[in-house]
Amino acid sequence: MVAFEKPNYTFPFSVETERQHLLQHKAKRSIPEKREDRLLIATWNVANLGLHERTEAHYQLIAEIMSWFDIVAVQEVHDDLSGLYQLESFIGSSYEPMFTDRGGNDERAAYFYDTSKVERMPMTGELAIEPAAHRWIRLPGVEQAFRGFDRNPYIGSFQFRNHRFMLVNAHLFFGGTASADINRRALEAYAVGRYADLRREDEHAFSPNIIALGDFNIPIAASGDPIYDALSKRGLTVPKHSTRIASSISTDAQYDQVAFFPSLKRKIKNSGVFDYDTAVFPELWDRLSEEDFKAYCRYYMSDHRPMWVEVDFD
Repeated sequence: MVAFEKPNYTFPFSVETERQHLLQHKAKRSIPEKREDRLLIATWNVANLGLHERTEAHYQLIAEIMSWFDIVAVQEVHDDLSGLYQLESFIGSSYEPMFTDRGGNDERAAYFYDTSKVERMPMTGELAIEPAAHRWIRLPGVEQAFRGFDRNPYIGSFQFRNHRFMLVNAHLFFGGTASADINRRALEAYAVGRYADLRREDEHAFSPNIIALGDFNIPIAASGDPIYDALSKRGLTVPKHSTRIASSISTDAQYDQVAFFPSLKRKIKNSGVFDYDTAVFPELWDRLSEEDFKAYCRYYMSDHRPMWVEVDFD
């Protein structure tokens, strides 16, 4: 992991004032309050969590946003777990974390889940495609061979009321814009979709209810984008975001997604991206250029916005 450049200035702020800014924007973006009969699931790539030198106040704001959801899949957790433990101390006593060991780029993947609402089930692990099956990870027009994931997606199983489900928390390889990097990312996306498709039809699978979510590094979540096409090739679909907002704070990229098969997609009642960066630190926004303001957000909050869905399993 490579840290973003730390701003060379400090900005003292009131946590409570900024929390109110976030709550007001939460209402504007129609993020629902928690309900006993529905589940709120979010995914958030919190940039270099544990590597950036965030203050306690910034951790409190990140934890505030996470606390709005019943389960949060987190990407870019550093091998140094201090950032994750800071969030645990602020998110609320009913939340528990679970996380992987270090993978590619010195990253872990993690979940926070609300134990008062969701029960953690025993099936868990990293998604690894056995070498003998690599030959099946193929895409039209792509000659490259699949060599495995750079960061194995993290599978967690949970139960909400009488419904068991599995989450596949992914952070796909990015690299750059070279065709070899795009093809590698597309193969990883297809491997996630293929796994989910095979397991949902397998009588021995823990649950047929499989949701793939995380940072897929998808520029555009629409047909014609090679990463999106690879992810959806085996039937996964993404909801239309009610907010129509990119998940990157600096570009119009729709990197972060929550992907369902049609049988579950119809159970989605609401979804969206929360553009926290348009609500917090208004005094700093007035003081800085847009570029410098976003640099501050990237370092102390994240360069990604959280994406969320509300699911009614009944």
